[in-house]
Amino acid sequence: MDSLAGKKIWVTGGAGYLGSAITSALDQQSAKVLCIDLPGRAEAFVRENNLNCTIPLTIDMSDAAGLPKAIDDLVAKHGVPDGVVHLAFASSGGKTLEELSAEEFQKTFDHALTPAFVLCRSLAGHMKPQGHGSIVLFSSMYGMVSPDPKVYRAPMKPNPIDYGASKAAIIQLTRYLAVHYGPSGLRFNSLAPGPFPNPAVQTAHPEFVAEIGQKPPWAVSAKMLKSSAPPFFSCPMVRPSSRVTTWSSMAAGPPGEFGFNLEPTPGHWIKPKTRNL
Repeated sequence: MDSLAGKKIWVTGGAGYLGSAITSALDQQSAKVLCIDLPGRAEAFVRENNLNCTIPLTIDMSDAAGLPKAIDDLVAKHGVPDGVVHLAFASSGGKTLEELSAEEFQKTFDHALTPAFVLCRSLAGHMKPQGHGSIVLFSSMYGMVSPDPKVYRAPMKPNPIDYGASKAAIIQLTRYLAVHYGPSGLRFNSLAPGPFPNPAVQTAHPEFVAEIGQKPPWAVSAKMLKSSAPPFFSCPMVRPSSRVTTWSSMAAGPPGEFGFNLEPTPGHWIKPKTRNL
């Protein structure tokens, strides 16, 4: 795999629970990282973790109308990125299907899906002239299968339908962008992590953690997708290979349906299995 040293990489939501791990890994590889998050979060994260190759920035990634100018300004100051990892998301916050209003459902799409579309299109406009670039979008296993209601016992908040629906849309958005911009040398990939409960959930709901702990966890290496090798790799969807989704009757399709499948390995990183398309 090519070295990431000196590569310009942006991470939106880069100080979050998942984003912080990605930002740290990229910083350790000496990539030139822009960690983008809500006010104060990126600055605190970079300072507290002594990240020497990362610049913290505050941008409202839910503001679709303001994103084109924000991206233009970043490019003017920091240059066209070699890669972008987009983790910013929105959710209604755990309301049940019966409680959720139509306005709240739509708000998630307005704050998550539409900005992702605007972000990718704006970035692609800057990347096309240089003939290369990689954008990684984050979906979720709940963008492919429904949450199992039996797992989310009261008083836990359910995983909301608007979150899963928006993450499913991210997968199709990635497919479209990968096909549309592929001839220009740009790569679009989406990743669908399995469960990774945050510390608050782990403390408050140990029984939930124990139950999902019976299913093989897996993690993804964003570094693999940020590399320039192989240059032909533009996989619209990397799906979890885990029993956590099997109850849903293969809703995500057969393994390797896009020519790339992942299997858990010791240490919970991933091992790619490829086939010719």
